[in-house]
Order: sequence, then structure tokens, then C-alpha cells
Amino acid sequence: MNPLIQCSHVDFGYENQDAVVDVTMEVNPGDYLCIVGENGSGKSTLMKGFLGLLKPTKGTIVIDEELKKSGIGYLPQQTAAQKDFPATVREVVISGCLSRRGNRPFYSPKEKKLAADNMKRLGIWDLAGCCYRELSGGQQQRVLIARALCATDRLLILDEPITGLDPSAAAEFYSIIDKLNRDEKVAIVMVSHDIENVVAHGDKILHLKRHVLFYGTVSDYLNSDGEHLYAGGAGKWKP
Repeated sequence: MNPLIQCSHVDFGYENQDAVVDVTMEVNPGDYLCIVGENGSGKSTLMKGFLGLLKPTKGTIVIDEELKKSGIGYLPQQTAAQKDFPATVREVVISGCLSRRGNRPFYSPKEKKLAADNMKRLGIWDLAGCCYRELSGGQQQRVLIARALCATDRLLILDEPITGLDPSAAAEFYSIIDKLNRDEKVAIVMVSHDIENVVAHGDKILHLKRHVLFYGTVSDYLNSDGEHLYAGGAGKWKP
């Protein structure tokens, strides 16, 4: 089975300054990969490379051909303005079909059905006509996951997805993502500072500090003596 994303000694950067250096890794179908690291470690830069928003300055990145056509399901970190977006849930979700729609002025019946199916899949069908900005944080995340799944259900990339959620909504979010990964084999790439939940839910970890400090399984990460800077039981970054 071919990787969805494969990086080989890849660098990414801006204005002649590389923010990520010599990354070799891959995302395979069904993976649950968590990308961790301190602020400024290159996590967001690498994610932009995955999404095709940055070209490598060195090395190679290969994206699965089907993902190139459909686009990757992407859940960005929300800004205050995005949380206050004045659109219905249905409008937000179906906007995930934009890459499928191409230059057509209207969504097709197939795309409308896909949006409806994903709203039902995420348990928000009864909210379809509601205004997005009037929803709770947890409900908004469900809407954004449904939107991302309209692009593809092979790979979701999530950027700090529990920021601003209360503990109950965060737990619900992880439960949804676990189900998509475990039961529906959707590959997950999550950028997160929530290290305790990362090791509880993910199966692989990529720890960045411009270079790769660690790439492998969660169990190896917790048991390694390397410089991954995580104090296993305490759930805290080492100084």
C-alpha cells in the first residue's frame, strides 16, 4: 500500500531561511500521527508543505495522486473571526466540496449528498439550518470535521484542534477522531501541544525542533532515552 505522504530529506522554509530541515517520514493509510514540538519548531511549516502551500527547498515530498486531485481534508486552527462566521452549518460543510466543484457555479446533487452524509456521520444533521457562529465550540469542531471530510475521507490534517474547547468538548472531539481512524480507517495527522492526549490517542509521533528529534511509535517515544524532551508519566515537557 503506497504512502499518502512521503518526505525524503526534505527542507521547507521562507526567504532563504529553512524552518524545517532534513525531514524523512511518511503518512500511511490508517495512520494516527501526532506532530509535537515547542513554538517555532517548524510544525506549521511542515504542515504547509503537506498541504502543498510550500515547495521544498531541498529533498522531495510525494503526495498520493488521489489526494492531489481531491485535496486533503484540513481543519485549521480557528481564529475569532472564523468562529463568528455568519453562514449556516450546511453552507460551511458543503464548502469542503469546492475543489470537487471546480469552475462550476453550483454544487452537484452528488456533492450535496456528500455534505448531507457527512453531517449525518458527525451527528449534526439536525443543525444543518443553524447559524455556525451560534454553535458551541464542540459543535463547531464537528462542522469543520464534516467539511474536511467533504474534501477526502482518506486523510485529515488537524492544527491544534482542541484550542479553546472545554474538557468535555475536547474529550468528545478525541472520541470522534478515534472513531474515524479506528473504524473508518481515516488517516490522521494532528499538530498539538496537548501531549497527554497525544500519547493516549495517537499511534505515531513526529517531534520537531527544526530537525526531527523523534519519529516512530508512541510506545517507543515514551520509552526512549533520546532528546525528545517528554517526561512520560508527568505529561510535561522537560526543561
